[in-house]
Amino acid sequence: MPHGWIILDKPHGLGSTQAVAAVKRNLRQAGFGKGVKVGHGGTLDPFATGVLPIAVGEATKLCGRMLDASKVYAFTVEFGAETDTLDLEGQVVARSEVRPSAEQVAAVLPRFTGPIAQVPPAYSAIQIGGQRAYDLARRGETVELASRNVVIHRLDLQAADAGSATLLAHVSKGTYIRSLARDIARALGSLGHVTMLRRLKAGPFAIEQAISLDKLNEVGKGAALEHILLPLEAGLVDIPALDLGPQQARLVRQGRVLSGLPHDDGLYWAKAGNMPVALMEVSSGEARVSRGFNLPDVAE
Repeated sequence: MPHGWIILDKPHGLGSTQAVAAVKRNLRQAGFGKGVKVGHGGTLDPFATGVLPIAVGEATKLCGRMLDASKVYAFTVEFGAETDTLDLEGQVVARSEVRPSAEQVAAVLPRFTGPIAQVPPAYSAIQIGGQRAYDLARRGETVELASRNVVIHRLDLQAADAGSATLLAHVSKGTYIRSLARDIARALGSLGHVTMLRRLKAGPFAIEQAISLDKLNEVGKGAALEHILLPLEAGLVDIPALDLGPQQARLVRQGRVLSGLPHDDGLYWAKAGNMPVALMEVSSGEARVSRGFNLPDVAE
């Protein structure tokens, strides 16, 4: 049974759920059967491309943590028109003759750096009364979403011309790049929508680690899975490790609390040798299991 991460460079037009289905299909074709657990670590719109972490086996226990991770995106805003979806696949709902200069774009970016409030797009997966906002919007119903607080860790202008600007954004969970583009354009006295959106990083995973859909499909054709599967611990490199002795490892697998640890408070991944055993929360010298991993051949 495989356990780990497949980092897909998601192509345009493929939804996150479709990407998970593609991984499941290829794993079945590679002989792993229907029992392999697969999940994704953060929805990426069909319109967008780039890093989509797909968890396999015990790594699916880390999907929630990956959803909370910060992300890095490159995106292009085209000025002069706002669409109902806030990207190029929607219908134009308003136009503007204002075309801001590169200097004007650069000057407004500090207003959108740090903690900000933004209203998500009407065409989003947020639930309203048990229904997705995009389903309501597609039916022509009025969608009113509450403003939410997010953090823009960094926002840089990469390139600009008379009608568009390409930016690089490092953002917190819950940030909608389409809303960010809309608000930047409006702050410049113009209107705008996203024409390119590419995720370059999600949590610890970067675009350099990603594989194409064609490469993924090779798994179903007999290529070795180990050539593309990253280990479970690849999703934990951004938090410190907690080395366990054999007795400690046994206690942790039983869900017991470890006491008397000389470690700072916070989240750790506990390991026996090189084998992940659990996610653990350390507080006042005591470590409690947050999520345990049921992996084979754990060192004793």
